[in-house]
Amino acid sequence: MSSSVPVAKVEMMFRKPVAEVFQAFTQPELTTKFWFTRSSGSLALGQTVRWEWEMYGAAADVKVLELEENRKIVVDFGSRVEWTFTPRSVYETIVTITNSGFTGEDAVQQALDATEGFTIVLCGLKAYLEHGLVLGLVGDKAPDAHVARG
Repeated sequence: MSSSVPVAKVEMMFRKPVAEVFQAFTQPELTTKFWFTRSSGSLALGQTVRWEWEMYGAAADVKVLELEENRKIVVDFGSRVEWTFTPRSVYETIVTITNSGFTGEDAVQQALDATEGFTIVLCGLKAYLEHGLVLGLVGDKAPDAHVARG
């Protein structure tokens, strides 16, 4: 039996043009509607931004390794995360998120958790872009893990 390194991969179609879907991941005023609650700035090649999930008291520094407008985003998020944006038509876009680079004895669990997390992110994005709904999925995923606010 060969050993393999686990990879998380999720994808979904959005009934929106590729530029609109791409921008939802690069512009924090949009991304905060379906994923993190605060960002230090927009994604730009070579930049490091800080993403925060205030309800959990969590944050991550995210380095942008690649950014091809309307095509691809690659970041170091503690592991490698790659978004690809594939237009199906003028008004349909497939987003594929691949998360790799998991290490340690719990690498499989990390990949499973990432698959779950990015699935929630894509579902929240779909509701927001296609229907204007802010569902709060990320915050509702683990309400008992919320931190008290001072």
